[in-house]
Amino acid sequence: MGAMSVLTRNEAQTRAQLLDVHRYTVDLDLTTGDETFDSRTAIRFTAHTAGDTFVEIKPETLRSLSLDGQPLDPERLDDNRYPLDHLTPGTHELTVDATMHYSRTGEGMHRFTDPADGETYVYTQLFMEDVQRVFAAFDQPDLKSVFDLTVTAPTGWTVLGNGTTTRTTDGRWTIAPTPPISTYLVAVAAGPWHSVTTHHAGIPFGIHCRRSLAPHLDADADEILDITRACYDRYHQKFDEPYPFDSYDQAFVPEFNAGAMENPGLVTFRDEFIYRSAVTDTERQTRAVVIAHEMAHMWFGDLVTLTWWDDIWLNESFAEYMGYQTLTEASVRAGETPFPDTWVEFGVSRKGWGYDADQRSTTHPVAPDPDAVPDTASALLNFDGISYAKGASALRQLVAWLGEKDFLAGINTHFARHKFANATLADFIDNLATATDRDVHTWAATWLRTTGIDTLTAHVENTGNSWNLTIDHAGNRPHRITVGTYDHSLDTQTGADHLTLRGRFDLDIPQDGTPTTQPGRRPDLVVPNDNDLTYAKIRLDPDSWNTALTHLSGIPDALTRALLWNTARDMVRDGELHPTVHLTAARTHLPYETDLALVQGVLGFAATHIADRYLPPQDRPTALTTLTSLSRDLLRRTEGLTPKDWEPHQDGTRPDSPAPGLRLTAVRHFIDAATQPDAIQDWLREGTVPGGPELDPELRWRILTRLAVLGATDDTAITHELDKDPSATGQEGAARCRAALPTPEAKKAAWQAMFTDDTLSNYLFTATAQGFWQPEQAELLHPYVARYYPDVIALAARRGPAIAEAAGRYAFPAHAVDPDSIRLGDQALDNPAITPALRRKLTDQLDDLRRALAVRNAH
Repeated sequence: MGAMSVLTRNEAQTRAQLLDVHRYTVDLDLTTGDETFDSRTAIRFTAHTAGDTFVEIKPETLRSLSLDGQPLDPERLDDNRYPLDHLTPGTHELTVDATMHYSRTGEGMHRFTDPADGETYVYTQLFMEDVQRVFAAFDQPDLKSVFDLTVTAPTGWTVLGNGTTTRTTDGRWTIAPTPPISTYLVAVAAGPWHSVTTHHAGIPFGIHCRRSLAPHLDADADEILDITRACYDRYHQKFDEPYPFDSYDQAFVPEFNAGAMENPGLVTFRDEFIYRSAVTDTERQTRAVVIAHEMAHMWFGDLVTLTWWDDIWLNESFAEYMGYQTLTEASVRAGETPFPDTWVEFGVSRKGWGYDADQRSTTHPVAPDPDAVPDTASALLNFDGISYAKGASALRQLVAWLGEKDFLAGINTHFARHKFANATLADFIDNLATATDRDVHTWAATWLRTTGIDTLTAHVENTGNSWNLTIDHAGNRPHRITVGTYDHSLDTQTGADHLTLRGRFDLDIPQDGTPTTQPGRRPDLVVPNDNDLTYAKIRLDPDSWNTALTHLSGIPDALTRALLWNTARDMVRDGELHPTVHLTAARTHLPYETDLALVQGVLGFAATHIADRYLPPQDRPTALTTLTSLSRDLLRRTEGLTPKDWEPHQDGTRPDSPAPGLRLTAVRHFIDAATQPDAIQDWLREGTVPGGPELDPELRWRILTRLAVLGATDDTAITHELDKDPSATGQEGAARCRAALPTPEAKKAAWQAMFTDDTLSNYLFTATAQGFWQPEQAELLHPYVARYYPDVIALAARRGPAIAEAAGRYAFPAHAVDPDSIRLGDQALDNPAITPALRRKLTDQLDDLRRALAVRNAH
């Protein structure tokens, strides 16, 4: 597929000054074969002055073009640009007739045939500049237009789009014209979908998936639609502008690269969110957050859209903040059972993503200088933990500082002023400023235009009848935080020592150097940023930290525990806390933890960072033994459950106890940490974990993957399992297992599939890469470390950014934590052939390798 010419900011500004685009009339024919489809487009636009410009299209064959009825020469197409020279002032119509390639990598019009039943599905993913892979367009976000689409599809298919769809004749579908939207937001999804439809607030709602997933969608349909309705209603309480489109469809589509995409009226989600196998309530909450996140985009991103890609963070930060906040406010599940505080999961998983990104050499301001985003290729690099998690954390701090009433007033002014149009960060800040006397412009300059993480270090002094708190502030941002104070308390019945909340008070930082004095003796634990309302590293005073480490599971508030676990995580990464101390704390406290998000987040860090990377190879077996013992403790805690405890109640509600989720988490980590095959082989043979749960496909493939790593299975067993589960996820499981086998032949075959054959879809590539690198197989894999860099550079140039992202993320030798590996990577970065997306990914991976090496050397 390769790279296309990228659009520069200057080119976009010039074209936006020249043109207004009124209407696209697009006719797509999906019945012309398995490799290509036909695309016919008419674009009505006005040129304000005489001038030259261009239209983008990336066809397999460009059959014909005409401007105002006059034929144009198709041979003048230059890569993905067709020049439009000597335009005269006034209204014009450009028509383009082309044959376009289907995608196998989730870019443009992706085509997928389901191995479970042979049914085929297609869907579009046009962000950031992939509309030109589907139809001709002036492809930039500030040339909004009406889109009027007609689709010809095979008999038996349903076509979904941004608006309501109507089948006019057999196989011919019209999609209601959109209001003015940006090119990257147009969407079509077609195939023999299984659909569940309803109406809410006067508009049609639908959820859709491929037919082979129908029973799994049906099982969760009430939950998904309840969340959708609750978020819709809550947004209408927050926002003055009504929902701006004529319908709300959510399509769960195969081989989707992102989590979801906010196409107006047709949100597309990765169909792993339709659960074939058991998941925890935290994973259900994550799906709910994504639903809330994408709906927020209907207003912020779709109704009001960025002018240029330097402000993409504002789309994502706003939706990230609103997704978590609105789900917390409106979370209603089947049976009226609310989710726990979603900010706990944000704190333990998303925030670390932001903190990690902000400490790499590639860090950037939340709101980069426009000159730092000169083209679409550079804009694509900023989809990271800074644009999502740090940006959302900054907005959360802004709300704590402004107050939610003024924040929402400013947001509603922003929507009213820019609806169906475009806006910049400056517009957003100006609109917030209309709602408050506070200096929002200075706040934005210090929070959004700077890089890095402030560190807040507490010093506590006991002065007799009172105590003093001083916060050392390393950094320049203002912070409004809550300080929590806790004291030891003995349970009179059990004699257990736990911590009780004495009180909380607010504090504005920086202080003027004067300590804050509080009455009474000093508390046993003082926690700055107790509600996690700001974005900063937190360091407790030594006495408080010792108390926290020994009493973490006895702290009453899950959000406080999340903050303290994040502090421990930070300290490990900074070389201030030995990784084994973190592991010991996890072993001590997680068996008593009641919040599933915390268990999953802390265990995930312990397994993938500490055991796999931060500890030297000779210490890894001991770490895996600790994780196995911890998993056993969690399994013991959840013993006695019957199979009925794992099933939804008759009314559709789920068990109140977190035990099934805890047990499932323990089972997963027990499998992944196994150093001997016997126990998990027994589980696979029996088809169940003793005491439950029975093994579903996800657990069977997980066990088989670990057995492959340990050399305790073979290709025959993998093929047998694939015969039992011939689904798309079964194919991915088999690819992962085969790549994990510890033989030279298996590694050679996997490497060729990834880096030579160019036939793997994006999901099968990822599955193969996930299986390939294993810490236990360092000696076998050593020759591939040097091969990786030239091979991945060539692959990225051939197959484009989606595969480059997968290759940089999953196929990177992350377990080769040594100076030689870093040296090879640094040399590769000097290669001028490296694509921008891959350069960014490799730079980040090498930074993480350096950090892992520094952690090892620190102790």
